[in-house]
Amino acid sequence: MTARSARLSPSAAALAESFAALRAEIGVPDAYPPEAVGEAERVVAASEAVDGSDAARVDLGDLPFHTIDPEGSRDLDQAMHLSRDGDGFVVRYAIADLAAFVAPGGALDRETRERGQTLYAPDGSTGLHPDPIAHDGASLLPDERRRAYVWRFALAADGRVAETALERAWVRSVRRWTYDEAQAAIDDGSAPDEIALLAEIGPLRVGLEAARGGASLSVPEEEVLEEDGRYVLRARISLDVEEWNAQVSLMTGMQAARLMLDAGVGILRTMPRPEDDAIAEFRRRARMLGRPWGEGVDYGAYLRGLDRADPVTSAIMHAATALFRGAGYAAFDGEPPEEIEQAAIGAPYAHATAPLRRLVDRYVLAICEAEANGRDVPGWARDALEELPPIMQRTGTLAGRLENGCVDRVEAAVLSSRIGDAFDAVAVARTGGGTRVQIADPFVTATVPGSAELGTVIRVRVEKADIARGAIDLVRV
Repeated sequence: MTARSARLSPSAAALAESFAALRAEIGVPDAYPPEAVGEAERVVAASEAVDGSDAARVDLGDLPFHTIDPEGSRDLDQAMHLSRDGDGFVVRYAIADLAAFVAPGGALDRETRERGQTLYAPDGSTGLHPDPIAHDGASLLPDERRRAYVWRFALAADGRVAETALERAWVRSVRRWTYDEAQAAIDDGSAPDEIALLAEIGPLRVGLEAARGGASLSVPEEEVLEEDGRYVLRARISLDVEEWNAQVSLMTGMQAARLMLDAGVGILRTMPRPEDDAIAEFRRRARMLGRPWGEGVDYGAYLRGLDRADPVTSAIMHAATALFRGAGYAAFDGEPPEEIEQAAIGAPYAHATAPLRRLVDRYVLAICEAEANGRDVPGWARDALEELPPIMQRTGTLAGRLENGCVDRVEAAVLSSRIGDAFDAVAVARTGGGTRVQIADPFVTATVPGSAELGTVIRVRVEKADIARGAIDLVRV
């Protein structure tokens, strides 16, 4: 979700109050403890990394790295430098080095373990790390010398990884691109090779994903905007460059998983393959929505073949999330877990590219760097493995409750000025309370009493919208 600030209308002011109440209700952390903030300020100001890693750090400051992120982002985890190598490619992927800033056992370490991940809401985020680190010292901001883990992937002509290396280095980003800027520059030919090659590497990696049976979901994003003092919702369709960028991140996570499996120590992001009953139910729902899933077509190919601009695609993508349940984290030290695959990706996978925003990545990177260079895994990383899955599951649940609660409240705020108005809506699911419907504009999903055939367009009227509870009452016209 994204938001722009403006003078708030009464409904938007009520929405801001409801966000605050929701955070208090579900236990979103308050302001960062002063002790941890003070530690962060000291380590950012210090000339040496807290773990002494600077002495052996490679200087890659002459390579022009680039970041590509949503507009306004300051917690920049990743930067890339792409180049050709014969008929193949070299991908250098720099990831913020949080182990250089967080001393094991310190106040900052304790607070990040409590928070687990950054939590996002339309009116702001609750950071995993305090601003001096997340938005300054560790962030890969342009024109700044920064510490990073740098992955180097040698890719064959078909995009397969032929060689992987990982080292801790000094890097410098030369530009912070938004997705829109990067897409426009790639399309008109003005982008430098360091990111322009995404247009070649990304589709190759998508093809490899299809070949291994993976299916990255690209659910249309519910974008929250403020216009003329009130909140509005839009369905935002992702750009090609976002998918290509995501493929580089997925490739990194797959190689991180392979390194850890080879080392016999680490933590994977796992997801079981969908049960036959879930597949059958999704087939039924896709058929009822008018976009049947043909026999003999794997679900990855089916999902990739959907038109992202088709309003029904959003309903199908949301229905497809039922195929990808049971995601978790599997830590191991010795024998790998019985289930090592992330089914939606179609391969073993680990979180390794967002350490500013996700706790587990700091540990994964430290383990991978040690394994890649033939050294022992740091004791602080190894000792914490058993603690990480419950931390990430607990905070992931909290993130989901916050996001869903905020969406409900924004949808109520959007419709609070439309009481009595009628809209066309697509029936997308049946629930115990009636039929779940999706209104295209404004982009709102709610429940209407009664039954309707899935995939049909019905007319609904807004009877009530309670911003404080995030509740909408619709009736069928």
